[in-house]
Amino acid sequence: MIRVHDVLTGTRGRIAGNLSTNALFNRVIHDSREVCEGDLFVALPGKTMDGHRFLPDAFEKGAAACLVSESFVRQYDLGTLPVIVVDDTLYALQSLAAYWRSLYSPHVVGITGSIGKSSTKEVVAAVAAARFRVTRSAKSFNNEVGLPLSVLEITPDTDVVVLEMGGAYRYGEITELAGIARPTIGVVTNVSHSHLARMGSLEAIAETKAELVDALPEDGAAILNVDDYRVRRMFDRVRGRVILYGLDPAADVRAIDLESHGLDGISFQLVRNEERSHVKVPLLGRHSVHTALVGFAVGFELGMTIEEIMRGFNQPDIQLRLVLIPAINGARLLDDTYNANPTSSNAALALLADIPARRRVAVFGDMLELGEFEEEGHRIVGGRAADIVDALYTVGPKARIIAQEAMRLNRGLMVEMFDEKETLVSALHHDLREGDLVLIKGSRGIQMETVVTALRVLDIDSGEAIH
Repeated sequence: MIRVHDVLTGTRGRIAGNLSTNALFNRVIHDSREVCEGDLFVALPGKTMDGHRFLPDAFEKGAAACLVSESFVRQYDLGTLPVIVVDDTLYALQSLAAYWRSLYSPHVVGITGSIGKSSTKEVVAAVAAARFRVTRSAKSFNNEVGLPLSVLEITPDTDVVVLEMGGAYRYGEITELAGIARPTIGVVTNVSHSHLARMGSLEAIAETKAELVDALPEDGAAILNVDDYRVRRMFDRVRGRVILYGLDPAADVRAIDLESHGLDGISFQLVRNEERSHVKVPLLGRHSVHTALVGFAVGFELGMTIEEIMRGFNQPDIQLRLVLIPAINGARLLDDTYNANPTSSNAALALLADIPARRRVAVFGDMLELGEFEEEGHRIVGGRAADIVDALYTVGPKARIIAQEAMRLNRGLMVEMFDEKETLVSALHHDLREGDLVLIKGSRGIQMETVVTALRVLDIDSGEAIH
């Protein structure tokens, strides 16, 4: 909860209408659809829609007050409606979050990287929660709006805050977010071709990620992926402690003897300070070892024991996104539709290879925002698919490159290419068989989750997928 007095102090706003400075807000919300009784609704400007248009909806749902711009108040008579007036609502939200952060002294873990931020955040939060009271970013709240809202979830009881930071959209983005959140521990997972079209080069993407390292205080710690040489090069920019994690012998927190057990997770020897411990975690695919190692590295930095950390890994909801769903004709779907790039696609194919199945089937949509790496990236995935799958389906002009490369390398492979998801789904309804394991993947903008919805088996009574 946050007092009106604190909102006024943090935003330098003023009250208009009937609102006491001693009143309490339950939450700070920017989506009028999520407003509940007692919330403060922040009316943010948008590219296509101005949040001020939804003030009536927010008040109808029980908002205790709304944060609005001075220009809006000049145009419209709000009477006695309880509002806090500021020059710029986005800047005010960020200022309020920075002020709120300054009132407390939790460990703040900032996580950035090209892929895996959300999964890593959830693992770190679950690990820390085995000993501490934890607040974490909701959903993928990692930008100039989401991060301040997450910071405002801090309470006097919060010990650890786990935040996603930045999407590699522009220089200075993470610097600004770090100025609000003031991270004490920074994690950089990797630098890959995601958003290459926006930033122009991998070096430019790396520079944006390094802003988190630059922002850490002298008594802070940077946790860096030693297996990604662009991340490893950030070592020299760290003012505080450096913890390297990965498979390389130089890692401070290292995994050796890695094994994938399909849907039963992965196991490995965890090496730290010459001590070895055999661990098994419920994360899917060999690639997830790096996510697991971040969990251990952050846990150790927080003073946790291996036993405490393992309690966090054993939380039932720690495995994200990759969901195995029963499908039509007795097939099973491996739903990895959240996003796609060559690295994550090849990792998903590796997991597909680890799971027993009558046939392994891959369904790919376009991978977006790869810039000059677009053709090569799709060919790389096609080459990997040629070695693993028994049948390959693609939809979209870019994914067609995956199919063409797979056919070139494996002339006996069954391949079908489609321009529309509707015809793709129709073909899959006809072709899928008992015992098939079907990987479905594509960039977020392609919305491959609609293919999953069309193929999944539903419980007649509840309408939910049978797990």
